[in-house]
Amino acid sequence: MSTMRAIETANRRRRTRRTARLVLRYAAAIVLTVLFLFPIYWLFMISFKTPEEIFASPPVWYPASIQFDNFAVLFRDGDAVTVWNSLFIAGTSTVLALFFGTLCAYSLARFRTGGDNLAVWILSQRMVPPIAVVFPLFLLYVWLGWVDTYHGLILLYTAFNLPYVIWMMRGYIEDIPAELEESALVDGCTRWQVLVRVVFPMVRNGLFATAVFTFVFAWNDFIFALVMTRSEVTTYPVQVSHYFGAQSNFWAKIAAMSVLGAAPVFIAVAFLQRYLVRGISMGAVKG
Repeated sequence: MSTMRAIETANRRRRTRRTARLVLRYAAAIVLTVLFLFPIYWLFMISFKTPEEIFASPPVWYPASIQFDNFAVLFRDGDAVTVWNSLFIAGTSTVLALFFGTLCAYSLARFRTGGDNLAVWILSQRMVPPIAVVFPLFLLYVWLGWVDTYHGLILLYTAFNLPYVIWMMRGYIEDIPAELEESALVDGCTRWQVLVRVVFPMVRNGLFATAVFTFVFAWNDFIFALVMTRSEVTTYPVQVSHYFGAQSNFWAKIAAMSVLGAAPVFIAVAFLQRYLVRGISMGAVKG
């Protein structure tokens, strides 16, 4: 009898410890979530505040009334067009990088083009710091007349993101059994038809995941856009930097422009979330 009672007591203690550990984990997760989400919340709240509420002490945690004057100023002054510039440049360069990068990755994965060292060399180009090449490229762009042009920045982002796309897509394509492609070739498909009907559907998740990261890389770029643009194709990160002055900072514009700039990325990730989760869990992250 005493033995059964001791076993029940031990089991009760184990359940209590297990419950306590679970509560601590959830509490830690909630605290970390609040810490990470608070800056985003604060940014959104500032974008809807009046100047008096922004500089109030003690701070105003939420605006008395939602007003869109800060956003209206951006559209009235023409600053909001920089979000469109970033969207067009980042989107176009992402599509081009995915197209050419996937073709190159397929060649590396299936035909061993350049041997085993070419893929590593291509990836090493992505490790070059932008500041090391931006000024020689600027001199070249001045000579070509491509400074402050859409095609100049699109070409630059495409070239800079190609190594990442090639390396990622090479890993995804290598995970596809070559026998599937050989069967399609035996059935009469051309190599292009194999790409469209076999390879692309099977690497779709990886393709979308790579597209999201490539888009974010181009979207967040600052140094290339700062040096290569003047006024016609100014991008969103460069425009935000204009609101920081020596005497004062325009916090209302900074917050409103940041919200506008963050919206496309949030929307893209929300719509492609299932592909993103599946894609980053595939074989490309192994090596």
